[in-house]
Amino acid sequence: MNNRQLAAVSVDQVSWRDYIVLCKPKVVLVMLITAVVGMFLAVPGLPDLSKAFFGLLGIGLSAGSAAAVNHVMDRKIDEKMARTKGRPLPQGRLSPQQALTFSAVIGVLGISILVVMVNALTAWLTLFALMGYALVYTVWLKRATPQNIVIGGVAGAAPPLLGWTAITGVVEPNSLLLVLIIFAWTPPHFWSLCIARLNDYEKAGVPMLPVTHGEEYTKLQILLYSLLMIITTLLPFMTGMSGYAYLIAVSLINARFIYWVYRLWHKPQGVPMALFRYSINYIMMLFVILLVDHYL
Repeated sequence: MNNRQLAAVSVDQVSWRDYIVLCKPKVVLVMLITAVVGMFLAVPGLPDLSKAFFGLLGIGLSAGSAAAVNHVMDRKIDEKMARTKGRPLPQGRLSPQQALTFSAVIGVLGISILVVMVNALTAWLTLFALMGYALVYTVWLKRATPQNIVIGGVAGAAPPLLGWTAITGVVEPNSLLLVLIIFAWTPPHFWSLCIARLNDYEKAGVPMLPVTHGEEYTKLQILLYSLLMIITTLLPFMTGMSGYAYLIAVSLINARFIYWVYRLWHKPQGVPMALFRYSINYIMMLFVILLVDHYL
């Protein structure tokens, strides 16, 4: 379906569910969980619940806006990939104009909520993260370099920092540790999916690392970044941000992560997708562990 046909999508065909899909709700949910933990870690007791509510609302709307732009910019790629061809734009259920209008509305609303109800610092940081993902990563990096997910990972690592600044109004060293953990986690998380969906990325012509450098090289990079990730997860304990409960629990989930990386090297069939799924559970468990330890 070409752009002219997409633009002619009837209002009667549009479902509110398609707009929800544009926001990548599962991805945004993980981001909001890390933002919530950043809010609670920022203060000794409970954070200001009003700032927490409006902070999450603004961050969530802004993340959804960036995701919608991603849908528009990647619609031609999505048409060629089995994983994404059922999305609203490739299927013609929404037009690019409708998606961009929706993105602009919720994006402006999200940033406005942060400016008025939270603080200007969080609004600016959220805007930079939104632009980093929607424009720098989606428009340029994704198509320009196999290191796209590494460089663009900074934007995806921002939510715990945004949660922290929503409560405190300042950027502090411990808030940057949370960003560093997600930054190191992102490559093994995403590259495992790229290996599992290698044929799709080759067909779409996207220069993901397994496409440009092969599976074996990508497995090596997954191993190296996984080791870097483990080191970063020890930093909250080393700086005194977290205690022994955190250290013990995070060591257990790190061991499980390395187990899947080992399996990736030695019994690769079906493992890339298993590693990808575990990596999602891993990052959520890690932030829950941080939160629980904070109040012990």
